[in-house]
Amino acid sequence: MTTWKDAPNRTIDVNGTTFTYRELGKASEVPVVFLHHLTAVLDDWDPRVIDGIAEHHRVIAFDNRGVGATGGSAPSTVEQMGTDAIAFIRALGLQKIDLLGFSLGGGVAQMVLLQAPELVRRAIVAGSGPRGGGGIDKMGTIVAVAYLKALLTLSDPRNFLFFPRNSEGKQAAADYLRRLKERTDNRDKRISIQAAIAQIKAIRRAGRFKPDDLSVVTQPVLVANGDDDLMVASSHSADMARRLPGAQLKIYPNSGHGGIFQHHQSFVPDALQFLAD
Repeated sequence: MTTWKDAPNRTIDVNGTTFTYRELGKASEVPVVFLHHLTAVLDDWDPRVIDGIAEHHRVIAFDNRGVGATGGSAPSTVEQMGTDAIAFIRALGLQKIDLLGFSLGGGVAQMVLLQAPELVRRAIVAGSGPRGGGGIDKMGTIVAVAYLKALLTLSDPRNFLFFPRNSEGKQAAADYLRRLKERTDNRDKRISIQAAIAQIKAIRRAGRFKPDDLSVVTQPVLVANGDDDLMVASSHSADMARRLPGAQLKIYPNSGHGGIFQHHQSFVPDALQFLAD
């Protein structure tokens, strides 16, 4: 079976914009569409998560408008990111999908659920909270400090943002970043400055937005996070799960924003069980 390491880059025209995506996995009636995090491109997905889900499901991961190798300019609202994701999904001819959104992708997943509920069978929202959850100014400071630490130590800021700074967390960060380098050929383009700025604006706007009425979401949703998320407070994930009528909540121990990557050996079976129910 094709793995994330060697899945070919594909393109499709979506209303005049070329979207880049990768597809792999076992044929399934309902594919799982992945939505990635702030400043991420295709190569920032953990291969263990992608390949683990792909053993049982058709998996599609893509760069949204203006991100990585996809054309156009990245929008500065999560609403438009959701609209663009829906356009991509429909351009593939898909009638029903499952979603897996991480961090910013979790916010986009919520927009897809609200804008096109008929498309979604089930959704997994990880490392994310509801729009209007607050705490956005604190997150900006945390991110800025992490990037400064990364600059001073010549390291990846996700060392400080995704994982706890204890021995277990540091090892998990090293393992995760090593896995991201497993793919050596046909890697994605890095995110542009324009796209990164637009995404930050979208996150800030979402944090200050009027809360969405999540009670209208009828699909089952798995909400996942670490127990000490510095970027999106773990309490926001719990709050979102309470507001979603059909939600399950999974909190992974001694982990943060990247809890699903640190605990991929638990998260993948949890996700597969949720998708199979």
